[in-house]
Amino acid sequence: MSILRETNPDDAKLIEAGFDPALAPADAIAKIRELKGKPGIADVAIARALGKIADAGAAAMLTGMEAGAAGELRREVRRALYKLRQHGIDTPVAAAPAAGTIHDNDGEKTAMLSPIDSEGARIVWIVKPRVQGGVIRMWALISEREGLVGAQNTALSRRELKSEREALERRAQVKLVDADWRVADFIACEAWRNTPESRRGHVGNFLTLRAELIASPPPTELLHPVYAELATEAAGEPSLELLKEPELLEWRIPDAILKPYVEEIARAGESVIVLNPLHKQERVNAVIDRATAELLTGDSGRAVRRRLEDIAYYMARAGRRTQARWAAAASARLRDGIDVTKVPFFQAFIRTQLGTVAAAEQQKAENETRLIMTPAEAMRAREAREARTRRR
Repeated sequence: MSILRETNPDDAKLIEAGFDPALAPADAIAKIRELKGKPGIADVAIARALGKIADAGAAAMLTGMEAGAAGELRREVRRALYKLRQHGIDTPVAAAPAAGTIHDNDGEKTAMLSPIDSEGARIVWIVKPRVQGGVIRMWALISEREGLVGAQNTALSRRELKSEREALERRAQVKLVDADWRVADFIACEAWRNTPESRRGHVGNFLTLRAELIASPPPTELLHPVYAELATEAAGEPSLELLKEPELLEWRIPDAILKPYVEEIARAGESVIVLNPLHKQERVNAVIDRATAELLTGDSGRAVRRRLEDIAYYMARAGRRTQARWAAAASARLRDGIDVTKVPFFQAFIRTQLGTVAAAEQQKAENETRLIMTPAEAMRAREAREARTRRR
């Protein structure tokens, strides 16, 4: 028996378009994302279908739909979320509450974000007006690898805030973009949780600093707004063109993580047991597939997804909407648990990362080799040094 009321024309069109209610939850959600926004596919039918899929991914998609919904669609989304809660599926915390539910002077707070640099570092500002005039600004330096590196609160006039923003942009050659303070708050709190206990004493009392601006408890979950803002685009395939963007071009997974795979690839290519070049390439491809699967799932996969989400968010606010769509599509693939070895973008991403480390290792080996000179090379080097001395 279908989980959809097939007598409803909208539901019937969803099935006719290729949605199969019998699919596993992850596959069913992926298919719905693919169909959402296509001609003839009603959002109310999407909401009804999601309400019958007992999976956190369905709740996340419904919460994203609720943000911009009204009338019949909003009622259908809420019914679907209620049904999921009856099955023990909690609703994720959205980036922003629905209109009319703003508390703690939420509308007064603002935030600014820098881009993420090659090492995974960035700056987060959260700003709140002061009763006596001016603002209080929380400044946080965040590292993907080290967590929260530093944080401080500073009282500024609005003119000083503007001047400091301009000075930072000029000095660092980056653009700060305006952001929802809830997103910035989650990023800072997430970094705090990822900070090793041994280092927390060196970055100040973050929770006390935060309490000066924000009364609510630190968030532990975020329904990232890029999925609502770029819902249709996120359902598509991520473009390989994204790899040419600075945020991806300069992204470096730590060498220590990549080196075991690079060394295994080198051994496969140099094997004297497997003489057939085709077989050697198959062994290399198998290593790359395994690296892609291992580096883009679990905790490491979640870290990559979070970085892609924030890259998409920054790009969208920096006027690079096309690139933001590609990044959102890539993060959606990781969120939905798609087999990353079958996604060309992720294959190319990992190949690029491995290739960069392999090239650096080769260059290092060549440089070390040049330290051992033949007698003739040593004589020429000595003659060159003597010639330079005579010219002086």
